Amino acid sequence: MQRVRVKIEGLREPKTALKIAQMGADAIGLVFAASPRWVSPEQARAIVDVLPPWVATVGVFVNADAGTVNRVIERTRIGYVQLHGDEPPDIVGKLARPCIKAFRVRDESWLAAVRDWLAGVQARSNLAAVLLDAYCPDAPGGTGRQFNWRLVADARAAGALAGIDPVILAGGLDARNVSGAIDLVKPWAVDVASGVEKAPGVKDLRKVEDLLRASREGDELCSEFWL
Repeated sequence: MQRVRVKIEGLREPKTALKIAQMGADAIGLVFAASPRWVSPEQARAIVDVLPPWVATVGVFVNADAGTVNRVIERTRIGYVQLHGDEPPDIVGKLARPCIKAFRVRDESWLAAVRDWLAGVQARSNLAAVLLDAYCPDAPGGTGRQFNWRLVADARAAGALAGIDPVILAGGLDARNVSGAIDLVKPWAVDVASGVEKAPGVKDLRKVEDLLRASREGDELCSEFWL
């Protein structure tokens, strides 16, 4: 049985990041876009330097060009890039690290939008995963809003996610609902920011612990990616 991976988003200091890694998080997200969770390259490098090598570090960008992203990669040594804006598909092949592309799910049109974008990606081997988040007109992510997960579950049941997996689920997740979300959507990983915070950008370690424990209670994964 495979287990869902957990990415904790928006870490801002090495001590907290290391503690969350020791608690069992698989990945740490570092936000380089306008946000209460923003970190400078210097702050990010300090976090990367203290983490064990088996914990992934993911830099989150919104509409940054490839040159800017690659300069941050060089300065911080992050292991992955997450694109959370309206970046063009050809940026994937220009990045110096594997890429996670985020899409905001609003209605049934989400699947066609994802497929259209993926069709333009020539360097598909550099695309690590697709992340699905809630649509919000005022912010690209990190809002704590939940979208209709049934849209993804129905697509998976119909076999419509072939070629899209692995999927990372984000948006409004916390310890109370993550197990049910895993059972319904069957994602490869979950991504959580506000659901484990006491204030924007300030993580609550008890909430992190509860979230990690609850994420282990989901059913066995059966997405195409694991077959």
